[in-house]
Amino acid sequence: MDDTSFLRAAIEEARSGRAEGGIPIGSVLVVDGEIIGRGHNRRVQEGSVVLHAEMDALENAGRLAASVYARSTLYSTLSPCDMCSGAALLYGIPRVVIGEKRTFRGPEDHLRRRGVEVVVLDAPECVALMTDFVAEEPGLWNEDIGE
Repeated sequence: MDDTSFLRAAIEEARSGRAEGGIPIGSVLVVDGEIIGRGHNRRVQEGSVVLHAEMDALENAGRLAASVYARSTLYSTLSPCDMCSGAALLYGIPRVVIGEKRTFRGPEDHLRRRGVEVVVLDAPECVALMTDFVAEEPGLWNEDIGE
């Protein structure tokens, strides 16, 4: 599988989150070509302050040795925020692949300065998911990004 295939899995997660009434952001954690954690933003569904898609994917992957994280790639349909980027740094995830950064841009430059390879695919489907959501739910979007 390639980046596009793994991003497709993250998009499926984003669609699941939206179908549940949440925010359409999805993520997968991949190690050695295999998805070991999947997640989507569940802040609304769970009334959580921390269940962003990336955090959900990491949680669903379970406890892992540092050597596993060192071989991983974190995929997200949207540029990870400070919290999710911090988790990637904390666990030593060396590569982050982003579906789109037009709707929201996280601290990508900070990740790069810390040695993380950041790949932005600028996927039209990811852009459409977020553009449609922001138009439909501006209040919820502003709550999620802290405005």
